[in-house]
Amino acid sequence: MTTFSTDLGGTQGTAALKAQADRLFQRKRLLNFGLPAVVLAYLTYVFFAFDVPGLYGRASLEHARTLVADSYSYKTHVTRDARSAEVTVAIEGERKGTYPAGMSPDWVARGEPGGTTVIELGHGNEVRFLPGNRVEYDVPGYGLIQVVSSRAGGVEVTLPAGPVPSWISASKSRLAVTTDAGRLNVTRTKAEVFRYFTGWELFWFTLDSPYYGMGPLTLLRHAFNGEAGAIWDGFWHNNMWHHGEVAWALFETLLMAFLGTFGAAVVALPLAFLAARNFTPLRVVRFAMRRLFDFVRGVDGLIWTIVLARAFGPGPLTGALAILVTDSGTFGKIFSEALENVDDKQIEGVSSTGAKPVQRYRFGVIPQITPVLLSQLLYFFESNTRSATIIGAITGGGIGLLLTQAIITQKDWEEVSYYIVLIVIMVMALDWFSGWVRRKLITGDEGGH
Repeated sequence: MTTFSTDLGGTQGTAALKAQADRLFQRKRLLNFGLPAVVLAYLTYVFFAFDVPGLYGRASLEHARTLVADSYSYKTHVTRDARSAEVTVAIEGERKGTYPAGMSPDWVARGEPGGTTVIELGHGNEVRFLPGNRVEYDVPGYGLIQVVSSRAGGVEVTLPAGPVPSWISASKSRLAVTTDAGRLNVTRTKAEVFRYFTGWELFWFTLDSPYYGMGPLTLLRHAFNGEAGAIWDGFWHNNMWHHGEVAWALFETLLMAFLGTFGAAVVALPLAFLAARNFTPLRVVRFAMRRLFDFVRGVDGLIWTIVLARAFGPGPLTGALAILVTDSGTFGKIFSEALENVDDKQIEGVSSTGAKPVQRYRFGVIPQITPVLLSQLLYFFESNTRSATIIGAITGGGIGLLLTQAIITQKDWEEVSYYIVLIVIMVMALDWFSGWVRRKLITGDEGGH
């Protein structure tokens, strides 16, 4: 609050009051204009220091679109080997997703080995694998693209007359054609066509399963006919999506978070008494415990993860230990502050019954801090579930390891989406569960909102 001095009277007092008001308005004007100017200068510095123009120049919208498309769709590869002339059709190009001999999608007409294979990409787009390592791509509105490849001569491309469009990249070693219908890549060693489809193919059953392609009602009828176990086994042991392994990885992530969080609480609670002013009169002991808490929580959990993985080797238990070390410092600080705010009257009431020190702590102190302990414990358990995902990528356990492996391959982005969806569902479920536990144990409310 700003006050004005009115001790001086007459003209001199009025002039002094006006000068004081002018200085006040000048300071406010400087603050109103100076603060935005400082923020703008800082943002300008960040803009150039972090090379935002360079980042924009290096960004590729085409790569971004491909990544997004891979997250909610799958692509089928039709590949012809230049040496053997063998044509294979595989989902995501994986051996486990390869169509067996005599089986192909309805848009691929495979001929005899060394013969002609016709690939219909839709909307008039047609690719033909012809004998002699020749390939033709008939693009509506553009014309016929002809390619001949060999190990000695490279890739020879014949295009319609006129300028080469941007969606065609041709050289002596490679041809790449990208249209809305699909993509064609031709090199010295192979010719490959990619076609995208919406969805996660083979998510439920692989191509070798007798239940592949069946609708829900058909599967339900087979289940009622005594095949429920076989249906579940085909889904659970899916060789493409590995649902059983993913479920175990989620359990490992939860286990890391649970052991680390609750283990940290067990370690921190007795140490918190040594750091609380009203329970430990010796200042040197309090100072030592608080600096210990500062040290273990001052080092980030990922650093502890790397250190402990180096000491104990990779594994989920190492991840749990990293969470335990980090949270011990945080819980020690929180619990000691809660202990310093307990009501002494309740402790005196328990003492008046002749209770021993341990009994005074058990019945006079613990009930007072239990709501704080449980609330913080449940919150950190939920938070550490997310942290355990990253820690698992370093220690080699949990869903974090699977997520990292899928990202590194740079091709299985639909699996990345699958893992992220599972992580979000897990966090949402833990949020609901921790809220329910807090209402039931702390407030006694068993209902939900």
